[in-house]
Formats: sequence, structure tokens, C-alpha cells
Amino acid sequence: MSEQKRIETGPDQEGFFGKYGGKFLPPQLERPFAEIIEAYHRIANDAAFIAELRSIRKHFQGRPTPVYHARTLSRKNGGAHIYLKREDLNHTGAHKINHCMGEGLLAKFMGKRKLIAETGAGQHGVALATAAAYFGLECEIHMGEVDIAKQAPNVSRMRLLGAQVVPVSFGLRTLKEAVDSAFQAYLADYENAIYCIGSVVGPHPFPMMVRDFQRVVGIEAREQFQELTGNLPDGICACVGGGSNAMGLFSAFLNDPCAIYGVEPLGRGPQTGEHAATMTYGKEGIIHGFKCYLLQNEDGSPAPVYSCASGLDYPGVGPEHCHLKDLGRVQYVTCSDDECRDAFFSLCRSEGIIPAIESAHALAYALKRAREMGSGALLVNLSGRGDKDLDYVIENWGLGG
Repeated sequence: MSEQKRIETGPDQEGFFGKYGGKFLPPQLERPFAEIIEAYHRIANDAAFIAELRSIRKHFQGRPTPVYHARTLSRKNGGAHIYLKREDLNHTGAHKINHCMGEGLLAKFMGKRKLIAETGAGQHGVALATAAAYFGLECEIHMGEVDIAKQAPNVSRMRLLGAQVVPVSFGLRTLKEAVDSAFQAYLADYENAIYCIGSVVGPHPFPMMVRDFQRVVGIEAREQFQELTGNLPDGICACVGGGSNAMGLFSAFLNDPCAIYGVEPLGRGPQTGEHAATMTYGKEGIIHGFKCYLLQNEDGSPAPVYSCASGLDYPGVGPEHCHLKDLGRVQYVTCSDDECRDAFFSLCRSEGIIPAIESAHALAYALKRAREMGSGALLVNLSGRGDKDLDYVIENWGLGG
């Protein structure tokens, strides 16, 4: 990396990371999105906004979250040492609260009364419902019926926090359809509401804005890892659906001499077609107002996708990830359901940590890569905890023997 040109990923003024991103909007949303862009640029350098967000992170969220050396898991695996960035210890149980509190604060600044969003695994929905309660705002969460059934505990949490959960019953009834539904709701009420996208996807400025709010993960992790070891990790890993937790971690290490791995869900395997490995099998397309790698049908429409992790079953991916793939800076790899399951139980039994199924994808690849390396250290973003997944795990995987 020391001999390479410094990586500056953007976006440009039109919201493009290289040739990906932008904002492809119906005419009636052009003005509301312009207002969001203007408001975000105003508050991004406002000392009072930054001070309030830092206070929220420290006193409400519980930041900084620690970096933890998984010694027993590393020893059992017999390779490089595994370190975990413990985003599962955030209030609400995942990294999603990092950008949801920022989006809620932005909504207050803009004078909005309502937050509208989609959710897959439910972590974004819970985090946004929490932000709405904190700031005294209404909250409407759109969620596919399949994910409602898989993530019942998070549905209950959202409702306890005062959010209206809107079941989405068309299409595959998962994350892509939840985004479609939420976008339509925002289109009907953009004067009073703000659409709080749950990842580094969607029209500009959301890929930039969510990344910026998530940067705290990488900034903390880089400093903590050096404090623990005196070095930088040899590699870092994070799961990639839309890609918010990954961009949060990756952003701090892009110009460091370490490998970066984005881990996609291979599901039941490419031969079955039941996966959501967008960067591996997708091609350029447009979805939900932005350009990215996209899993597509022959007619160019978004293809059906599948993952055991509800938060990863999205046919598109963040535009900055697409740009980083083209630059060759990040290696995008895959993890099957079976590999994810094995890593899930390994962490439970070795370290007393129950991870989110999404996070177990990143861990599974890190364990495989650690064995190949034989020595050194890998840092994994443990993006969420697995409380939300217990019903699904017990029903489908049992208790791990």
C-alpha cells in the first residue's frame, strides 16, 4: 500500500463513487433530497451538532465499544489471532445505532416529525425506533413478512419503542420489498418525514452520510488495535449486505498496509441460485435510486436473493463498495450458510459470545483465512449480537450439539 496512490473514494458532488452511486429519483423527490444534502453539509461541520452526537454516543450508546482478543477461539483454530470489534455491545445490540442517532438528530435539525425506514434483520428498525423515542419523533418501519416471522423479538422491540411496523406482503416479502414499500411511504409524506436508509445504499447523500456516521467504528478500532498490539492487523473482515458495518470499519484502514475482506452471503450455493453474493455474481445496474453491482434477472430487474441472515439478503450493494472492488483495494469473498452456522456455534462455545448471523459470516471467513495464514492477526467487525436470531437458530440449526 505504501507505493500505491492514496485512496480517496468520494463521492463527487453528484454522489458518485467512481461510476457508482448518484441519485436516480422521481421528479417530486428531487427537492426533498436536495434539502437533505444541504442540511447534512451544514450540520457535518457544525460544532454543536458534533458535540451533541458525541455526547449521545458516549452517554446513551455506550461508545467506545472495545476490541477483544478471542484467545480461545484463536487457539482452537490454530492460525492467526482473531480480534473482534464488539459492535454487538452497542445499545440496541448492533452498529445500526451509530447512523440512526445521527439521522434522528438530522431530522430534528430539519424540523421533521417522522422517521420512515425499512429493515431486514430488524436491527436498523430497532435502532431507528430507539432514535425516534429519544428525539420524540414518530416512527414507521417497513418489514417483509418473511423477516417479521424470522425476527419476532426485534418486531416486539420496535413496537415496544412506539414504532408502527408495516408488514410488506408483495414479492419475496424480504428486504428489497421492504425498501420499495418504505420509499413509497416517504414519497407520500416527504414534507413531514425523512427516509432514514439503513445502509450505505440508496440515492445520494445516504451512502456518504451513513458511511460518515459509521466511521466511528473504524476510527476506534484502528486506535484500539494499535494500543493492544503495537501493530496494525494483517487483515480486517466484515460482512457485506448493503455494507454499512463494513464501510464503517474499512474507511479507517484503506490507506494502511493491511488486507481488507468483505464477506458476502453465498447462502445455499451458487448452483442453487439461492444466495445474495452481489459483488461476486452481480453486474452493473440501478436499484432504489442508485447505480451499483446488482444481481439481476435476464430483463435487468433485481433477481430474487436468499440468505439465512435477514440483514444480508439484498440484491444490490453500497456504491462505495463497488468502487473499492473496481480499484482492487477490497477483496469481496463469500461464506455459505453452513460455514456461517459453524462459526456461529464456535464463537458461542469458545468465547461466550452469541453473534448475529450476519456477523458470523465475517467470522467464518476470518477463521478460514486465519488457518491459511498460520500467524499474524485478523480484526473482525462483530457487527451485532444474536439475541434476535435465537428462534431461527434453534428451529433450523438446533443447539449445536
